[in-house]
Amino acid sequence: MTAFNSNPFPVQAAHELPAREAEQRWLVTGLWLEEAVGLIGGEPKCCKSFLALDLAVAVASGTRCLRDPRFAVPRGGRVLLYAAEDALHIVRRRLEGICAAAGLTLNELDLDVITAPTLRLDLQNDCERLTQTIEQLKPRLLILDPFVRLHRIDENTSGEVAPLLAYLRELQRRYALSVIVVHHAKKGGGKIRAGQALRGSSEFHAWGDSNLYLRRSDADLTLTIEHRAAPSPAPITLELMERDIALALEVRAGGAIVVPTTPRPLEERIKDALEQAGGRLALTQLRERCRVRNSTLHERLRAMLRAGHLLRDAQGYRLAGASA
Repeated sequence: MTAFNSNPFPVQAAHELPAREAEQRWLVTGLWLEEAVGLIGGEPKCCKSFLALDLAVAVASGTRCLRDPRFAVPRGGRVLLYAAEDALHIVRRRLEGICAAAGLTLNELDLDVITAPTLRLDLQNDCERLTQTIEQLKPRLLILDPFVRLHRIDENTSGEVAPLLAYLRELQRRYALSVIVVHHAKKGGGKIRAGQALRGSSEFHAWGDSNLYLRRSDADLTLTIEHRAAPSPAPITLELMERDIALALEVRAGGAIVVPTTPRPLEERIKDALEQAGGRLALTQLRERCRVRNSTLHERLRAMLRAGHLLRDAQGYRLAGASA
């Protein structure tokens, strides 16, 4: 007789099940659900990588994606990125261009880049290394770009695709993170429904909790948003815009490009937060109001203390000259 370990599945009486769905949570409001897995899909030259990097910058800095007020980040956090097709200096240049468009600097981002020359999800050793990296860094968002460079399987065979996607789903559940995979669409798939236009097995479309699809028609670049558990908004027209050193996707509104307002320098944002508070603020309160990562805020606060612009005591920071 076979012996079994005592480890039954958890069960709950039907009358004790939740009466209503839990409140919807967003990683990026309207664009990506909290702890969701999914795809950014599209044909070549549709700016898929630019959109992925824009999401990375938004989450890593706690600022709006695409500089659009609809796409706010309720709670920023660390991002882990693997860009398999682009050289590291190109990744940096693109990130700097998006940061310039958002009024940020690269050192304000809580973003780590995997620099290994290859990462394959069909190799156990690489999966173990990726799992260890996530265990160590604890990112809120993992971006893998693109899927075709992450394996040597047949993407048209469901039995080969499913285990790789299942591994990414396991990462999402184990470490409570979101996963974005950049994936190509079929050539000439512009007239097919967005999810059905993805290259390879139907497993891809079925897997995603949040999926973003980019399509180019003549001069227009259209973003379609789909969610498993939330309404999908109307398609959005984007354009890749260059202004000085800024190079980033922008949202069209009424046929014109929406020019975002550049955020004020961090020192001014700190002063504004303290003035509005009318007294002291703790470090955690300043970080929440200024929406920057701890290391960046620490550096700027030390500089302001040295310059005599701020005072600090056990209760927090206050402006020099303000009443004690």
